[in-house]
Amino acid sequence: MNPPTANRPRIGVPWRTSEEERAGNRQKIEGYLEAVERGGGHGVLLLLSDTEELRKAILGLDGFVLPGSPADVEPAEYGAVNGGKSEAADPLRERADRAILSHAFEAHKPVLAICYGCQLLNVYLGGSLVQDIRSEMRTTIPHRRKDLTPEPQEDPRHEVSFTAGSRLARMAGALGAVVNSSHHQSIAKPGRQLRITGQSSDRIVESVEWTGDANWIIGVQWHPERMIGDTLAERLFAELVAAAEQKIPVG
Repeated sequence: MNPPTANRPRIGVPWRTSEEERAGNRQKIEGYLEAVERGGGHGVLLLLSDTEELRKAILGLDGFVLPGSPADVEPAEYGAVNGGKSEAADPLRERADRAILSHAFEAHKPVLAICYGCQLLNVYLGGSLVQDIRSEMRTTIPHRRKDLTPEPQEDPRHEVSFTAGSRLARMAGALGAVVNSSHHQSIAKPGRQLRITGQSSDRIVESVEWTGDANWIIGVQWHPERMIGDTLAERLFAELVAAAEQKIPVG
């Protein structure tokens, strides 16, 4: 059993979208909060709509998860023009993630950035994105359900190869793993002091790790919150919580 809430590291998770916040639609965001709880932390849902409340809440938290989103990062933020494949941006979500990252880097608090969150992390650090994997990369590996006909109920899965010596390789206990996939964008040029540590066989970036200091900051393109019982997925959340609990990075 997890210890009482008061004794657990508090992990902030912003709403996936401003629309879901307005509607009170918790269906998707609950998966992230539950994954934090399984990892031994206490998930705290963060508002996108109230900048001052968000700022105050961030200060009292021990770590963060940046979740996925059906939105895409605004292409202008990485010096590009929307080529017609990038989904509409969610300015409130982008503003919240940037505020979280600014504080996390300054205060040396751990961050697990997932899917959209991984892409935003990369852009925050000056990197760029592939706006549409299917049309730009010419890959035959499905990276989302829409890539398959008929469209299945479950996310497609594929292998990821990890860099030897990376945190992801250590957590996986091997240089590879099978992960789920639900995205149409990915990292093109990595941001400042982000190391690419995982790629699929078609060279799509699947994970990055911060190398600027010892802080625990990891971005993954897949959705570990949906992979309940998977060893790597559970370790990602457990190690995030451990880093938050110790106030210093683990690994």
